[in-house]
Amino acid sequence: MAGDVFGRLILNTRTCYIEMPQEQYAHRSTMQTSEGPQDGMGNLRITEKGLKLEGDSEFLKPLYAKEIRSRPGNPLYFQSARNVTVNILNEKTKVLTRLVTGPQAVEAHSQKFEVKTLSGKLLFSADDNEVVVGAERLRVLGAEGTVFPKSIETPNVRADPFKELRLESPTRALVMEAPKGIEINAEAGSLKATCRTELRLESKDGEITLNSAKIKLPNLPQGSSSSAGSRQKIYELCVCPNGRLFLSQAGTSSTCQINTSVCL
Repeated sequence: MAGDVFGRLILNTRTCYIEMPQEQYAHRSTMQTSEGPQDGMGNLRITEKGLKLEGDSEFLKPLYAKEIRSRPGNPLYFQSARNVTVNILNEKTKVLTRLVTGPQAVEAHSQKFEVKTLSGKLLFSADDNEVVVGAERLRVLGAEGTVFPKSIETPNVRADPFKELRLESPTRALVMEAPKGIEINAEAGSLKATCRTELRLESKDGEITLNSAKIKLPNLPQGSSSSAGSRQKIYELCVCPNGRLFLSQAGTSSTCQINTSVCL
């Protein structure tokens, strides 16, 4: 592992082992101090496995090591006044992947970014072509929901139990397309569709079925009364040539022809 540190890196742990290639320290098994030869200096000790650090240690320049680990059961902390950068290099010292933890953000630079469970199941991945969410459910907890500036493809969109699901486009159109059909189901509540101008139900090759025990059209226009003194509240449903519906007060025979002025 090669770690480039901008600023001062503090390795904070009770005991830290750093395994380094043998040729980097085998030629100097002791360190000369004012007190004579020792197997280390201060918190630094040389062991058969590598260098052993006790307490907090500071590295003012880049540190190159094969492995950095703490004593089993103890945490390992990396602290820096600015940021900590971890680079993965190839044999030509070219950066392949980079992880930067800074005061403002945590950045990962690579061809592909993946998050997996301990069993290896993919939870999240991102590359130049697509972003994949592999979890069974994607939850959006923001009060304003989520905004998709372009299209979204998913087999299922649903709200949490006892919560409302709202699909809206404040300034543009909302289009739902599927080659094998679209199903909108509200098992424990109502379904509401609201628009400012026109609401169209169109079937090119099939039919439109309204299957309910009660069908209400409360705001249909009414034609003039068939007789001035009639007070009955029974109406006939009429259809104009252009498809418009209106109500005409029922009589002994059809009264739709009398009120054709509604179709104009």
